[in-house]
Amino acid sequence: MKKLLVVSLGIFIFILLLSPWVLILFGRDQLHDHDIPEQEQLVERMRKQRFLVIFPHPDDEVTVAGTLMKLKEEGHEIQMVCLTRGEKGKSSGIEDEVQLAKLRTDEMERAAQLIGADQLHMKNYPDSGLETVGLDSLKRAVADLIEEIRPDVLISYDSKVGLYGHPDHRLTGQAVEEVFLEQKGDQRFSPKEMYQVTLCKKQVKLALKLSSGFQKNYPEDHSLGLPNPDFSVQTREYFPRTLDVMEAHETQQAVLDDLMPFHDKVPAWIYSRIFDREYFREVK
Repeated sequence: MKKLLVVSLGIFIFILLLSPWVLILFGRDQLHDHDIPEQEQLVERMRKQRFLVIFPHPDDEVTVAGTLMKLKEEGHEIQMVCLTRGEKGKSSGIEDEVQLAKLRTDEMERAAQLIGADQLHMKNYPDSGLETVGLDSLKRAVADLIEEIRPDVLISYDSKVGLYGHPDHRLTGQAVEEVFLEQKGDQRFSPKEMYQVTLCKKQVKLALKLSSGFQKNYPEDHSLGLPNPDFSVQTREYFPRTLDVMEAHETQQAVLDDLMPFHDKVPAWIYSRIFDREYFREVK
């Protein structure tokens, strides 16, 4: 009888120890397309480069935070642009847009510090109003930023969907992409490469089940959806710091729960092994 109890206890402990790894393997299978190449870095190791990251809202940078921290640790320069101050992001219940813009600007500054950005450029375009600004005006603003900062590499959203369908996201990605494609090759134009954050098909499928933002805004015709990734970047070791960046956006926790569901309920060492990479498309 005693021997049976010892064996049973051993089996129970073995299952207990094994179960997190089963969860990790299951999560990876549900979340990642394993035929997409995985890279250690966004760009090949070479001389120090200047990266210009352009997003419309405070908290958008969370989608590439791991990659940015990795680039910074490799010795590259990170210049971040936030086109709006996020005054329409009222998920926290704060209705005063002046107060909310101030809070979200402070949150963005804290997030940039956590990432290690060399400089944050906060603009004051209307949140959820980039359509009224117009694509041509946005392109001029992007071209002016590029001329001022002289980056080697651009990072932004895609031009088809803007990750999940927000008009500000899509227009920002479109403006950056069109400026890049129209001026690439001109010797006076400094960027030589551009990358867009995107998701693999399995992530889109899961997001449409779990994320209210995706359910509301993502195109019903999935052929009009996100561009397929060219590769992913391994970011597992930066996951705890990515959570810190998320938590810096205190007013947007309800929205960020859509981005990384259950991140506050699953132990970080498990979650980081499931959400262990960020996907990119290179604009050519």
